[in-house]
Amino acid sequence: MSGFARLLRARCDFNASTRTRTHVPSPLRPPSYLSTPRTTLHHSRAQWRRPFHSSSPHQAYYGRRQAFNYQTFRQAQSLFRRWAARPTFLYEVGALSAAAGGGYIYCLEPVPVSGRYRFRIVPYSFEASQGAQMYQQTMQEFGSKLMSPDSREHRMVQRVMDRLIPHSGLAGEEWEVHVIDDPMQNAFVIPGGKVFVFRGILDVAQGDDGLAAVLGHEVAHNVAHHAAERMSQGLPVLVLLLLLWGLGLDPGYGNMALNLAFTLPGSRKQEQEADYIGLMMMSESCYDPRAAMGLWSRMEQEEKAAPPQFLSTHPSSHNRLGLIEGWLPKAEQKLEASDCGMLTGYGGYHVSEQGWEYC
Repeated sequence: MSGFARLLRARCDFNASTRTRTHVPSPLRPPSYLSTPRTTLHHSRAQWRRPFHSSSPHQAYYGRRQAFNYQTFRQAQSLFRRWAARPTFLYEVGALSAAAGGGYIYCLEPVPVSGRYRFRIVPYSFEASQGAQMYQQTMQEFGSKLMSPDSREHRMVQRVMDRLIPHSGLAGEEWEVHVIDDPMQNAFVIPGGKVFVFRGILDVAQGDDGLAAVLGHEVAHNVAHHAAERMSQGLPVLVLLLLLWGLGLDPGYGNMALNLAFTLPGSRKQEQEADYIGLMMMSESCYDPRAAMGLWSRMEQEEKAAPPQFLSTHPSSHNRLGLIEGWLPKAEQKLEASDCGMLTGYGGYHVSEQGWEYC
């Protein structure tokens, strides 16, 4: 055997022995213990289609992203110093502040019934167009599960809506009632008068009065145009997010901070407002407002492992009960002022241990 052949054979034997003693993981596929599953946050396809009584906490995956970018901060600081050195700096700041403040005040309006002033820049026509698109998407998703208009559940929902609509201020809408054959405990009303009720919420409502509390709350979101308000809030939040980014804060962390400071508290305020408007509406429609207390008591029992309120889009059922209890005297006054004598003995369904019964 030649010297070159012996050298080549020795080299191959060395490589073979090395492979048997050492394992080098492929650079294209990291070891299994380095693989970490990520959780993604699934957003609702429309801002007004939210769970009736609870919500998941806002979570996001940031990995090892840097929370503060010092280089971006230094660049922003340099730009600000150059702007401040301009002789017209104070005039420019004053003009921008006046324009922003004047625009904000111009877009303020009172919410019907509650009287709360809020910022709204999105027109109601855009809210309606978005509602029409959402209705088509919802029908595609749940159209095969809709219960017959002749079913007891559908007739119950229709009966309650027939009494609520005249007192909602939205009688001119093209109202449609849909009951989804699903045990989920949820209901929502899309702008434009499209009502969707999941069969499971009827078991929690336990009768027309409890269902009136549910539907009154959902209709109240349309009365107050909360969808347009939420879309309008995106503009000031975006401005604040850009400001925080200019100061060097990572956009992901900035968005999380703004959610905790503005978006989530604003959402909880809307839910409380819908509770109030819905309570007054059901009272004017000759439903017992005390049924709302029973409804939220049952909701509180249904809640399991609910997130802390400050991480939720909805107030806790416990806090809702306290607020509703404080509003009951005014709701009972509205009930007494309404001409409810002709509705005495109004027929309806209620849920018992044996199932649906007529009363």
